Amino acid sequence: MMHNKWDLGEAVRVTRNVRNDGTYPGEETGALLIRRGSVGNVVDVGTFLQDQIIYSVHFLDDGRIVGCREEELMGAEEPWVPSAYEFRQKVRAAKTLASNGETLVVAGSIGEVLKVLRDAPGGVAYHVHFESLPGRPLLVSEGALAPLVPQAACHDG
Repeated sequence: MMHNKWDLGEAVRVTRNVRNDGTYPGEETGALLIRRGSVGNVVDVGTFLQDQIIYSVHFLDDGRIVGCREEELMGAEEPWVPSAYEFRQKVRAAKTLASNGETLVVAGSIGEVLKVLRDAPGGVAYHVHFESLPGRPLLVSEGALAPLVPQAACHDG
């Protein structure tokens, strides 16, 4: 049995940018709906596929009610530390990453953020899975990462 972490009326903060997955009317798929760090109030609690709790959160400043998974939310009163990257974001290693003299990931390698650690000693850090190091997520400081620059798509026609 699933137990929800937040109840109706509780203030929560979204920990990652929320984009339209195609279910939000009047906005294009992929459009930014709510920026990470925004605070809203839980107005409904439901489930998706019987194994995920989904909270309908009313973000008053944005005038929107959006569905958020539990792992995308934190209590509004909890300290908020902004981060450069977010859960599931593609990044690249800004420098070669090594441990005990062993090179693990070369600079430029592409990875995906698995978790944002806002309370890490020394500042924000991330659990990152690099394509070049399958099955071995690394704890990486924010300064050791760089944004993945998307390549322009070619459109013939």
